[in-house]
Amino acid sequence: MADRPNFVFILMDDLGWRDLACYGSTFYETPNIDRLARQSMAFTDAYAACPVCSPTRASILSGKYPASVGVTDYIGGRTSGKLLTVPYTHHLPLSETSLASALKAVGYTTWHAGKWHLGDEPTYPDRHGFDVNIGGCHWGHPKQGYFSPWGLPTLEDGPEGAYLTDRITDEVVRLILEHDGETPFFLNLWYYSVHTPIQAKARDVARFEAKAREMHLDEVDPFVWGEYFPSLQRRDKRVRRRLVQSDPVYAAMVYAMDQNIGRVLDALEETGQAENTVVIFTSDNGGLATSEGSPTCNAPLAEGKGWMYEGGTREPLLVRWPGVVPPGSVCHEPVTSPDFYPTLLEMADLDPMPEQHADGESLMPLLTQTGDLDREAIYWHYPHYGNQGGTPGSSVRAGDWKLIEFFEDGAIELYNLREDVSETRNLAAVEPERAARMQQMLAAWRDRVEAKIPQPNPDYAPPGA
Repeated sequence: MADRPNFVFILMDDLGWRDLACYGSTFYETPNIDRLARQSMAFTDAYAACPVCSPTRASILSGKYPASVGVTDYIGGRTSGKLLTVPYTHHLPLSETSLASALKAVGYTTWHAGKWHLGDEPTYPDRHGFDVNIGGCHWGHPKQGYFSPWGLPTLEDGPEGAYLTDRITDEVVRLILEHDGETPFFLNLWYYSVHTPIQAKARDVARFEAKAREMHLDEVDPFVWGEYFPSLQRRDKRVRRRLVQSDPVYAAMVYAMDQNIGRVLDALEETGQAENTVVIFTSDNGGLATSEGSPTCNAPLAEGKGWMYEGGTREPLLVRWPGVVPPGSVCHEPVTSPDFYPTLLEMADLDPMPEQHADGESLMPLLTQTGDLDREAIYWHYPHYGNQGGTPGSSVRAGDWKLIEFFEDGAIELYNLREDVSETRNLAAVEPERAARMQQMLAAWRDRVEAKIPQPNPDYAPPGA
């Protein structure tokens, strides 16, 4: 038992692939995560299992694709357009043996802190194997804002004006410092940041307002207006795309996130646990780039949260395990959310549970640089209208190639991501055989996982009709 590593799984909310300095941002500042990156393996082609939050979160804890576990939209979401909404499961089913339950069964102390958004109280973290729940509930974001009083049903309000990210970290650091060390721990640290509302501490906002002026970003119009939203619920509004990272408040949120992660890493060092702790850092979907204030930009990736393009699903991923994972290493292999479950089981020297993590592959061959993964492709299925402008579809990536099938009109798009990460050149007409083969793969996978396909909406009328 003593030899089993601790796990700190840090999941950010709506953090984009380019929202870290170590992943290319020149405006945001993330010194602590950059330090973590130097000690970790950094993945260039890591993906969330869905372009919105709840499905990815269910995927991580179940080891299954969202379509397999039944949670295919953010819980509470219901949109329609040319197509009707598709029914989905509004909680992480108790029939799933969660990753926390699997670790708890062999003696791990299990803590959840931060956002949950995987169902109402009967399916809260304590029902899925967590000994402690700090702030996890059915909320998808801090409804009353990031400054206390938050009104969260599972976290007492702090002093008036206290910042939620700081408070969650206070509680987490206390758990680490007070842990007796007799059992390994699994800390599921799922911050609410950097989800809306976009709010940050005044001193941090001032820091990035000054930086924006120094970089002359305040002189640049960061937005371009686009098409009307395709969902009936937002048909009177237009997509507004951010073209450059320049929002000082969002930058300040990222900075506060980074400072707090630094506090967690320091607590591990202070207690002597750092050398025996696996730290994983990633995000649940792409950055919010096309609506709801459009606070960030994912360029060179296309679009963002709620879209089937790379900006909606490609994520930063860092994995640190001292003495096992080579520090400063880089991996270009495509990996996805269901992979975490079997990976942590293998890290803990536990037998695999293929009947549970049916869609995941252990990343240990990649992390130890001893081999490749034994799979042909990874898949996505999002049969809903995103609040951000995306339309229902599914996609597959095999090697450098990615195919997207959109359900409104059956359109097929094919991209070589090695040569065109921005997905600007649709090669479906140029590579018809490859497109047909990948479309068949995608259809066969959907059949296998019993994915639901949205049907035409008989009451739909286009804008202006």
